[in-house]
Amino acid sequence: MLSFYSLYSGSTGNSLLLKSDNCNILIDSGVSAKKVVEGLEQVGTPISDIDAILVTHEHSDHIQSLGTISNKYDIPVFANAKTWDAMKPQKDKISDSNIKFFLTNEDFEIEDVLIHPFSIPHDATDPCGFNFTSNKEKFSVATDIGHMTTNIIDCLEDSKFLMLEANYEPEVLKCSRYPYLLKTRIAGPNGHLSNELAGKTIAKLINSGLQEVMLGHLSKENNFPELAYKSVLDELNYAGFSETNVNIEVASRVKPTCMKNHLENVAI
Repeated sequence: MLSFYSLYSGSTGNSLLLKSDNCNILIDSGVSAKKVVEGLEQVGTPISDIDAILVTHEHSDHIQSLGTISNKYDIPVFANAKTWDAMKPQKDKISDSNIKFFLTNEDFEIEDVLIHPFSIPHDATDPCGFNFTSNKEKFSVATDIGHMTTNIIDCLEDSKFLMLEANYEPEVLKCSRYPYLLKTRIAGPNGHLSNELAGKTIAKLINSGLQEVMLGHLSKENNFPELAYKSVLDELNYAGFSETNVNIEVASRVKPTCMKNHLENVAI
């Protein structure tokens, strides 16, 4: 059985945890090592139980403590070749035995979890999202997406659970204090996914078996949890769905968030 926890998710840092019957996989480590350890402890998983770290891309809010954690706790790190090349300062901290490569769009396995990394449009070297499959359950993670593509939708179909970016609300972004070039980058084709597009994506996936969604990577300046939830729900309502069709949770920027159907298993 798969379960999922967002330790931290947002423009200030990201780190996620996927658990299967036989392994624990950390996805990104974009906050301090201390905070990663604390977040894991809060969801009942000591860092000594982490079997691997996966890297989505090389931006600092996803790899801040990557080298420190791998080196200190002897954890293998998996990334594609271009991402390894783009994060040399982190790579230099990691022992050769813990540097692992995967090929984007090709499956690989960690213990009992089949992992499929897929390409996403973002202004990084070779960014990717992930599908995780174990015991016929499929979970997916897709954040830092400039625009939605047919290929991403295809990869996300049949997911029981999805961690999906809902980074910004367009009207809030327009009025924010961000400089014009940064606003253009965020809303551009290789930037981030808006609340509206997140809602439209979820609506497309509900009939493929999607049961639960966690909205993540919210901007601190250009979004709010309540607004992200409402905007996504508005899109679902427009498509003929409601919160009775899919559970929606908004990941916290500052503390762990777990799947609704696992709330009874962890005290946060």
